[in-house]
Parts: sequence; structure tokens; C-alpha cells
Amino acid sequence: MQLPRIHALACAAALPLTLGSAWAQVDTLKAIRDSGKLVMGVRDASGAMSFTLGPGQYTGFHVEVCNRIVPDIKAAARLDKLEVVYQLVTPQNRISLVRNGTVHLECGTTTNNAARQQEVAFAPTLFVEGVRIAVKASSPVAGVAQLSGKTVAATAGSTAVQAVRKMGREASGQMTEVLGKDNSEGFLLLETGRADAFVADGQILATLISRSREPAQYKILEPVLSVEPLAIMIPKDPAFKAVVDQSVAALAKSGEVARLYDKWFMQPIPPQGIRVGLPANAQTKAAWANPSDKPVEDYGPR
Repeated sequence: MQLPRIHALACAAALPLTLGSAWAQVDTLKAIRDSGKLVMGVRDASGAMSFTLGPGQYTGFHVEVCNRIVPDIKAAARLDKLEVVYQLVTPQNRISLVRNGTVHLECGTTTNNAARQQEVAFAPTLFVEGVRIAVKASSPVAGVAQLSGKTVAATAGSTAVQAVRKMGREASGQMTEVLGKDNSEGFLLLETGRADAFVADGQILATLISRSREPAQYKILEPVLSVEPLAIMIPKDPAFKAVVDQSVAALAKSGEVARLYDKWFMQPIPPQGIRVGLPANAQTKAAWANPSDKPVEDYGPR
């Protein structure tokens, strides 16, 4: 960490904010400095990105990235000590908790899109995902066309719900939608036969299948329903965003993000020591090379 850079960020954070109409009137660094706490939003079942190991214990790729950002936030807030507090969030409440400043870093699996950027901000993307379909290995379903007349599950509050509804509108026959309250419940609907397919981010599907009782009983279909840039969500505060963006970009440029990706997606991970086995795709590698907070709409045809 270069001291001149951190000093510059700290000084910038201390200046009054020039607030445009797009930014809420918040001072996240002051709130962190006053409380001595940084609240990190985490998920308990978001694949290898963010998950729980037990009460109060959270880990995963995005959680570890967020923990690597903490020292830069601590320096910018001019604190000797900074306590990290984990706050469990859901697809339904994560945006509001970041928007109102309750959560400072949301480290789950949130898609950065233009609509959400009206309410919150995002750090540069470190994982470009595709929403895909998981079915039982014995299923005759090979793509979207075969889902007509079937029951399809997704997680409430996720962008996968939009993909399911789009499929429903385009299906030649009726398709029934069922929603799980979280990813584990969504997958359980497929596992127990209450749904013929489960739609979610590919890494979530790969992780849940790897942790299931019989992984060979499931398959992920080839069609990519939508491209999803997953990014750390933060409050709309330019000074705080400058700290987070610079920290995330440094991790990407140094190669540390690639090493973390290998740790969480290509090596055995807790709690069962099972390997997800999901190599980084070309779009993810491109995001590391050129860190950006561009929304999904800027990724071209979906």
C-alpha cells in the first residue's frame, strides 16, 4: 500500500461532498469513523461467493475481497482500529440496507444494472456470470424450448426471476414459476422434484450441485440466459466509492483477485472440502484487466 495514495484518499474523504442530483447526501467514511465499525453485508448461501460456516461466520470469494478492502477504508477513515461487523442480507432487503447506510459493503452476488445504480453504487466488477438452468441429469430438458409445461424455480429477488419470466412469455406452452426464499431453498425445489429446473447464476448452480448428496444427478444446460456482472454494492457516496474503487482495482491489477478466484472456484473449499471446478471465463478475465463499474446493459447482447 502506497502511503501517498492513502493520504490523498483520506484528504479527499475529509472534504465536503459536491452532491449532484444522482447522489444521496451521505458521508460513509464519517459514519464509519464515528462508530469505529464497518458493516459488511453477507449472504449465507450464495455459492462460493458468500456463504456461512456457522453462526456469525461468513466467507467466500466476495467476502474475502471485501476483507482485503478494509485496510484501505480504515486508512481513509483515519482510524487506528476498525471493527468489521457481518450483517446477513437477502435478495429482498440488500439494496435498501445499502441505500440507507446500514450496510457499507454488500459482498454477496448482486448484479450491477442501470436501475440499481439509481439507488446505490457498485465497485468495479470482478466476476461476470451467466444465468443458466440446472436440471436433473435424467431430465429430457435440453434447453428453454423443453420447459413449456414445466415448473421452473428461481430465488425471489434475484435477476434470475426476470429470466424465468422472459422464458415464460416466450414459451409455446404454459410454464409455472415457483420461488425459493434463498438459493438453497430454490435448489431444494429441484432436488425434491417440486420443480423441473432451477435457474440461477452459473457459479451458484455449480456450487450447490458440488455440495449436493449426489452431484452426478444434476446437469447445467448450455444456454446462457443473461450476462450478469456481479459486483460489491456500496452506498451512493463519491468519496467512499473512490476509496473502494481504487482498492478493488489494485487487487485486480496486482493479480491478487485471480489468485483468490483460483482459491474459491478451482481448489477444495470449506466446509466439505469440495472443489466447485468453475474456471474464470473470458469476460471475467477482461474485467480484471480493465476494472469498471459498468452495468449489465453495457455488456452488449444478452
